[in-house]
Amino acid sequence: MVTLSRRQALALAGTVAGASGVAAATSNGFGTGAEGQRTADLGDGTYRNPIVPGDHPDPTILKDGRDYYMTFSSFEASPGAVIWHSTDLVGWTPIAAALAKPPGNVWAMDLVKHAGRYFLYIPALLDAGTAIFVVHADNIRGPWSEPVDLRIPGCIDPGHAVGEDGRRYLFVNGGRRIRLADDGLATDGALEQAWTPWQYPKDWVVEMFAPEGPKVFRRGAWFYLVSAVGGTAGPPTSHMVTLARASSIHGPWEHCPHNPIVRTRSAGEPWWSRGHASVVEGPAGDWWMVYHGYENGLRTLGRQTLLEPIEWTPDGWFRAKGGTLAQPLRKPRGGAPGKAGLALSDDFATDRLGLQWSFHAPGKDSAQRLRHETGDLVIRGQGRALGDCSPLCCLVGDRSYEASVEIEVSGDGHGGLALFYDERAHAGIGVSTTQMLTYGYGAEQRWMREDLKAPIRHLKLVNRENVVTFLHSSDGIEWTQNPWQMEMSGFHHNVFGGFRSLRIALFSAGDGELRARNFRYRGLS
Repeated sequence: MVTLSRRQALALAGTVAGASGVAAATSNGFGTGAEGQRTADLGDGTYRNPIVPGDHPDPTILKDGRDYYMTFSSFEASPGAVIWHSTDLVGWTPIAAALAKPPGNVWAMDLVKHAGRYFLYIPALLDAGTAIFVVHADNIRGPWSEPVDLRIPGCIDPGHAVGEDGRRYLFVNGGRRIRLADDGLATDGALEQAWTPWQYPKDWVVEMFAPEGPKVFRRGAWFYLVSAVGGTAGPPTSHMVTLARASSIHGPWEHCPHNPIVRTRSAGEPWWSRGHASVVEGPAGDWWMVYHGYENGLRTLGRQTLLEPIEWTPDGWFRAKGGTLAQPLRKPRGGAPGKAGLALSDDFATDRLGLQWSFHAPGKDSAQRLRHETGDLVIRGQGRALGDCSPLCCLVGDRSYEASVEIEVSGDGHGGLALFYDERAHAGIGVSTTQMLTYGYGAEQRWMREDLKAPIRHLKLVNRENVVTFLHSSDGIEWTQNPWQMEMSGFHHNVFGGFRSLRIALFSAGDGELRARNFRYRGLS
């Protein structure tokens, strides 16, 4: 074992005492906000993508007066469907979770407002296949209704539209649609073919055809249908944004002669598999696209949310203006600057779980596993190991970061701090009342178990662009480095599937409890 002083440990982590939380340009060209997290706004009238860093895929965006709201695929996370707010399209802050408990594995949703009410159309993967649900609210911050099953099997990626006939429709993957009842809470017709998705040249290097993500909006005399083809992962050149239009919601739809509107054309570009777009009008009447992409070399962060300006052409189409997104872009005009991001550090002082936290693959009683006790978060054990204990996870968006937590364990289980992709892909360190445990390659490495000579009260991890170091301490001053430093760049969807990201996790396994306090996070430049 290597023992480090506090000064040496800080040097390893790259932290700087007294660093400011005021946004500023960093050496990597991003702004920094609270806790050193990267932000899009560079403070000089420009921004750099991503606008929402970390795993925030399949963005659906709603313009509501001077406000903008956005949410993303949330998969098994509970709470899920976290809604973010902005007034300038660049700075985004989470405000509420629409799903206290997901109805299944939640994929690409659509957030809309119709007749004064907010609706969120939700596709979910269930044991028996796929289904589409809807929740609604009179206030964007909730309360949101319980999910209503629309009974549309075999479909994903709903996109809500209102036709010139005043009727409501859901467009779904594969070029199909179905009519909705006037209240938007039931279907009113059969699933039918609505358009033929655009076909790319056969020699392009993509994952698969996979026509999906239809989003429909109206401008002037035209309905525009923005959709994705090419597959959301796989080769870096897979995903893309395509465009069609029609003078009627009932078609016929014509493809844009400039398709694809957006596509990653080379693995040398900074963003891979760019696709799944929604189009929105900016504060000053200009127009923008939000979509997702993988950061070059950092698939572990998941699909991040990107913002690109578009311009309308004389023939009534639009084109993207951001190029490869390698350079800063001018911010949207007319928006009111607002807060960006979410402080991930947590002193657990309130009796409500912060929006940065969600259970992975929660069970029916996940909420009952938690209790707050005067600055402590107590997590009851579940399962037998990190992989099957449904850890409490925190999404991150920095290329490099450190996190630490004070802990106390009781009972016959163990708990600790980890980086978690899924049940098969994770690494971390845990503590029981008598031993320290090390996880790597998705399993506990029993040969590394070590009897405790003194109680371990503090755990820390440092992730520098997927090279990870774990440390532990009895007093938070003198730190001991775990002898196994891990390279985790392969912990992502192209290896393990699941469309997730590598998240920080607090875990409690077995028949005991983990008591956590003073969780601290900091992005590293």
